[in-house]
Amino acid sequence: MDTKIGPVDVCKPASNDVGCPPSNSFVSAISAPAPMGESTLGRHLARRLVQIGVEDVFAVPGDFNLTLLDHLIAEPGLTLVGCCNELNAGYAADGYARARGVGACAVTFTVGGLSIINAIAGAYSENLPIICIVGGPNSNDFGTNRILHHTIGLPDFSQELRCFQTVTCHQAVVNNLEDAHEQIDTAISTALKESKPVYISISCNLAAIPHPTFSHEPVPFSLSPKLSNEMGLKAAVEAAAEFLNKAVKPVMVGGPKLRVSKACDAFVDLADASGYALAVMPSAKGKRVIAFIGDGSFQMTAQDVSTMLRCGQKSIIFLINNGGYTIEVEIHDGPYNVIKNWNYTGLVEAISNGSSKCWTMKVTCEEELVEAIENATGPKKDCFCFIEVMVHKDDTSKELLEWGSRVCSANSRPPNPQ
Repeated sequence: MDTKIGPVDVCKPASNDVGCPPSNSFVSAISAPAPMGESTLGRHLARRLVQIGVEDVFAVPGDFNLTLLDHLIAEPGLTLVGCCNELNAGYAADGYARARGVGACAVTFTVGGLSIINAIAGAYSENLPIICIVGGPNSNDFGTNRILHHTIGLPDFSQELRCFQTVTCHQAVVNNLEDAHEQIDTAISTALKESKPVYISISCNLAAIPHPTFSHEPVPFSLSPKLSNEMGLKAAVEAAAEFLNKAVKPVMVGGPKLRVSKACDAFVDLADASGYALAVMPSAKGKRVIAFIGDGSFQMTAQDVSTMLRCGQKSIIFLINNGGYTIEVEIHDGPYNVIKNWNYTGLVEAISNGSSKCWTMKVTCEEELVEAIENATGPKKDCFCFIEVMVHKDDTSKELLEWGSRVCSANSRPPNPQ
C-alpha cells in the first residue's frame, strides 16, 4: 500500500477533543502545494505536523530554536504550548501521543535536548510516536572545530545525536536545504510506521529559508499492512483462555502494545465477553482529565501547573501527600526518602496569582474528601481543581509491602562467584 504524508483527518477527533484515537491509516495524499513565498523549511515542518494530526507542540525556547518556533506559531491549526522546562515538555508530548496518536515537542540544542531525553526514552519504551525537534547549531559551524555555548564544551556536535540514537527509531540532522525535505518527511513517516519517537535537528539559520523542494509532493512512503500469524495467534488465544479460566481472581491489564496493534477495542470486547469489569475513561466533549500524583513526583514537575492554568485546563489533580518517596521506603528506607513538605495548595494558589479559574482544597479525612470531590465536579467544574490529600507515610497496601520486599531481595543479591 503506497501512500504519502498528508492531511490526516482520521487522527483528529471529530469534536477536537483530546482522547480520540487515530484510525489504522496515518497518512493520505497531500493537499495542494503552498505558494513559494510560504515554502520555507520551518513552514514545511509545521505543515507536516498539522497533516499528521498534531495540533499542539510542546516547546521551550532556546538560542538555537527561536526562528523555528516563529514558523510553528505562524502555522494555522498549530498551537505552540510553552512549558516550564524541557523534561515537562517531553512528558506533555508523551501524554498527547497517548491520547491523539502522535505528539511533538521542540527544544534547543544540547542543553535542551539532553534535558528532554528521559521523557523521549520513556516514550520509546511505551511505543509512542513523538516528533522530537531540536534547534541545532548554525550550518556554517559544522566541521569548524568550534566550541559552542549550551553544549558540553567539546567541538563535537554529534554528542547529542549519539545520545538520541539509543532512544529513537530514526534520527535526522538537517544542516543543508538540499535534502531537508526528504529528511524531515522520512523521519516523520518512520515515527508513524514504527510507533516510536524520532529525532530531528534543524540548524538555526535554515528555518526561514525557502527552497523549491518544500512546495513539492512529499516523498512516497510505503506502509505495509501488518499480517497476523494465524497459527501463532490461535495458539496464543487458546493459551490465554486456558490461563484465564484457571484464575480465581483474574485481572486483565492492557499494555502499550495494544495501542500499537490497534487492539484496544478488541481488548475491551474480550473483557466484556469474559464478564470482567473494565474501567474506561470516556473521551466525549466536556470530560475532564483526572490525575493522581505523589508529593515526591509533584516536586519534580510542579512548574507546569502554571502552563495548565495559562492554557485554561479544567483538570482535577489529587496530590497524595505522604511525606516523601514512599515506594522507595518499602524497598530500602533511609533519610534520602524524606522530602521537605511544601504548602502544596498554597503553592498552586501562588502560581494561579488570583485567578478565579483555580480552586484548591486540603483534605485530612474521608468526609472532607467527599466534599472536595463534590465541589470539583459541581460548583467548581469550570475550574482547575487541586486537592491535597493528607495520608500517613505508612499508609500502604499489603501488596505494595510485599512488592517492596521482593525488590529489596532481588537488588541485594550477592555477586556470583568469579
